[in-house]
Amino acid sequence: MIGERVRLARLAMRPRVSQDDLSGRLAAKGIQITQTGISKLENRRRYVMDYEVIAIARALRVSVSWLYGESKNMR
Repeated sequence: MIGERVRLARLAMRPRVSQDDLSGRLAAKGIQITQTGISKLENRRRYVMDYEVIAIARALRVSVSWLYGESKNMR
């Protein structure tokens, strides 16, 4: 679920955020996920740690509950 939501949030941002951009935003927060890791995450081939979910939500300006599919509102 989270991978699909990460992709939706990235592409909904204006300007759009690439996987590489997201990787850089996470690195600035001390979270190391490469572009390849983001791709694997979005394609459900990589697990996501809880602290990574929090950082991803902040980087994409969405709520953690939305990433987990618990909320219909992104923010």
